[in-house]
Amino acid sequence: MSVLPLVFTSGWASGINAYAVVLLLGLMGRAGITDEVPLSLQRTDVLVIAAALFLCEAVADKIPYVDSAWDAVHTLIRPVAGGVVAALLAGQNGSLSDLAAGVIGGSTALASHLVKAGTRLAVNTSPEPASNIVVSLAEDLGVAAIITFALFHPVAAAIIAGVLLVLGITVVLLLLSRIRRALRRRKERRERRRTGGDPAPPGAGGYGGAHRGR
Repeated sequence: MSVLPLVFTSGWASGINAYAVVLLLGLMGRAGITDEVPLSLQRTDVLVIAAALFLCEAVADKIPYVDSAWDAVHTLIRPVAGGVVAALLAGQNGSLSDLAAGVIGGSTALASHLVKAGTRLAVNTSPEPASNIVVSLAEDLGVAAIITFALFHPVAAAIIAGVLLVLGITVVLLLLSRIRRALRRRKERRERRRTGGDPAPPGAGGYGGAHRGR
């Protein structure tokens, strides 16, 4: 059986939460649920590190603006992780070259990561924090569900991942104006912190203004 559908799905999921993908695949392989997972992902040290980083992401991903900062840091990490996982899966199966699998998994992870990061910027424009928690939980559950499904029904899972990717890109394009406003506000806040606040206009209030008014 071709490993391409699983490579694509794991790439998409890695762009959302790479640590969850590594952890889930490793645990399922370790438990003997599937033989599609390479031994390198089942190692105890890999599972412990993935679990610790997953917990960190589970917290950071639910805090407004902290989630966007976390996404920015992972702009390189998630595509690389997606590429590595894809190459390992291809090496385990042997039906697709490691290089081709790495390119497919990495590029798919980058695309889904950009969708996630753009969506989070739009969500952060909301004045309440509950939306961040809801979106984060939906992402975590979605990644767990599609990775589990992909191990048993890889083609169907790849189709679902493809549809979700297209829908995500469409949503981000529709929310571009909202995202631009969020970025502009963040830039203004950084500028205010750098300058120590907005300077008062010349002659506004204070002794100097009263003196000139005489």
